[in-house]
Amino acid sequence: MKYHAATRSVLMGMLCLFATASVAENSTATPRLAKESVAQNPKITPLMAKELAGLAGKEAVMLTVEYAPGASSSKHRHNAHTFVYVLEGSIVMQVEGGKETTLGPGQTFYESPDDVHSVSKNASNTQPAKFLVFFVKDKGAPASTPVK
Repeated sequence: MKYHAATRSVLMGMLCLFATASVAENSTATPRLAKESVAQNPKITPLMAKELAGLAGKEAVMLTVEYAPGASSSKHRHNAHTFVYVLEGSIVMQVEGGKETTLGPGQTFYESPDDVHSVSKNASNTQPAKFLVFFVKDKGAPASTPVK
């Protein structure tokens, strides 16, 4: 699904805004995560959940995900605009119909609400990986839903 340049600009601006806000604000809100089958359970650390003014029924959620060496997640979807920013290590990402992509620190990945996340794994069998995830999703909806 293609998005207009203005929508992308707004969402990227929101990502920058919430990244800055998360440093300044300590939120006790915890996003709901659906349980998913994983080779090794990733460590998920909620950072912030915030209703979005001007976007009725939507919220932004920020969290970090840490994969142990060789760890991966099973096939899932987010039903959200999903932005990923790699902090440490390397990860492999792919959505159905897309190319498998290996990302390192400072690199980004995007999933639309229609995408099925078919590959999400640590690229290394010896080093951990950590990445920041920013969602724009329906308020109260799970951040992740398993797909068979």
